[in-house]
Amino acid sequence: MMEAKTPARRDLAVLNTPPAPAEPIVQRRISKKVRSGIEALVSGQCKTIKDAAEKSGLSREHFTRELSKPHVAAYMHEKVVKQLAIAAARAGAVKGELLDSDNEMVRDRASSFVLGLAGMQPATTPGVAINVEIKAGYVIDLTDDPRQPGANGGMRIVSPIIYTLPAIDADLDQDSAK
Repeated sequence: MMEAKTPARRDLAVLNTPPAPAEPIVQRRISKKVRSGIEALVSGQCKTIKDAAEKSGLSREHFTRELSKPHVAAYMHEKVVKQLAIAAARAGAVKGELLDSDNEMVRDRASSFVLGLAGMQPATTPGVAINVEIKAGYVIDLTDDPRQPGANGGMRIVSPIIYTLPAIDADLDQDSAK
């Protein structure tokens, strides 16, 4: 059996030293051409990277390399989030205007959407699904009236039809010979 040893003092001293201060985050530079290409993509003026690169005066390869850099991707993400926030405000205003539409179907859908955003929406699935085609194999009678003990142990047959299944004779050799 091995005996547990205490670590040396010099090893424990490492735990008492404070961590080194974090290095300041240096904002990396993004050129004006790359910024203009990103603006063209985010605003929808250009539909492809190639078009945005041409509009900003860059080659497609260089613009693609720049977009793959983490600080450029973060800048583009920030621009997209701002653009979506503006679009969401405009979309909300449109939904509000549709509540006053002359078309009843449009008003119904707009009001359902707005109520859904507010957390007030109808159930999407029914609470109880009943299938009347399924027949129960056993019926359990939970009534309070006492039963007379008899041949069937106090049980009552509910269905007039009693199903008996014949025994199945499975001959596997015969089935595999065919």
